Amino acid sequence: MNPKLIHQTEKKLNGIKSSMHHGQFGNIVALWQRFMPNPKTITNTINGEFIALQEYTNFNNFEASIDIWACVEVSSLDPIPEGMTAFIIPKGEYAVFLHKGMDASKTYQQIMTKWLPTSGYVIDDRPHFQVMGEKYKNGSPDSEEDFYVPIKKVN
Repeated sequence: MNPKLIHQTEKKLNGIKSSMHHGQFGNIVALWQRFMPNPKTITNTINGEFIALQEYTNFNNFEASIDIWACVEVSSLDPIPEGMTAFIIPKGEYAVFLHKGMDASKTYQQIMTKWLPTSGYVIDDRPHFQVMGEKYKNGSPDSEEDFYVPIKKVN
């Protein structure tokens, strides 16, 4: 695994939010089913990419809840369409991994057990997110998306 290490600037998002606990993957599907009729109501999108975002209350605590988002990047937080919420991803360092296929858990397992322990970095307390661009094909083994993992140097 050879991620790109980048300094990500702030991203402004509009979308919908839900909460879940580890293993409640049905909540993710339900969230996207609620969101997909709505992107056309967002008039200030920057591109055609979708962003899946996870905000952990405690990344190392598998009992803790996770806020999940289905959203798009926007040029400004105003206007916010009815039923949606704004979110800002703060700037910071990220390791960006190309994920192929539909088994995200396998990719995350490799990131956390193989790349991270030898990288000189630790997980930072900022949102994790995935960008689904033109090569994303829902349900296809040929699908591609970028996984953004927030990092900081080991002290």
